[in-house]
Amino acid sequence: MVDAQARRTELAEAVWRIVMRDGLEQASVRNVAREAGLSMGSLRHYFATQSELLGFALRLVGERIEERIRAVDTTGDQRAVVRSMIDEMLPLDRPRRGECEVWLAFTARAVVEPTMAGLRKEIDKRLTDAFTTMIRRLADAGALRPGLDQKVEAERLYALVDGVILHALLRPGRTSNATAKATVGAHLDQIAPAAADER
Repeated sequence: MVDAQARRTELAEAVWRIVMRDGLEQASVRNVAREAGLSMGSLRHYFATQSELLGFALRLVGERIEERIRAVDTTGDQRAVVRSMIDEMLPLDRPRRGECEVWLAFTARAVVEPTMAGLRKEIDKRLTDAFTTMIRRLADAGALRPGLDQKVEAERLYALVDGVILHALLRPGRTSNATAKATVGAHLDQIAPAAADER
């Protein structure tokens, strides 16, 4: 007997493949069922509507990223820890690039699709919480530059990483992996300078 959660994950991954290959508009129930090698009736057993299927597919992207962030070793220099956490969000290899492409497609659709507003807000809150936690981690370690507003810095870091991801997807010839990491690193060096830089 097929595990229901495993089947739902397979269907979400089928959505990702279609989105990356053909665009989000092609991720219909019929096309996803075909991509996964299932009948439409079988797919409906796991997801009653297309919106439910697409929502699960996007949430799974977030869960995969969060799992990798949780797996980062949090001992040692917190500047390095935060850099490693952000690396898990950046499109530095094919799997992470695929996640970012799916995220971008859903984000663009959510701007004009009212039914996706709730999902967009949910994902935004999770990301806001993630960046807030990163800034708090730096502050608690005494690494954040004195006088900075943690809430503002969390928003700045969120916006920067969003922009780096967008540039890496839309102009990969200019925004290489090294450039993406260096851009984030330069910002972190400004807000959380090494002790030698503060003297």
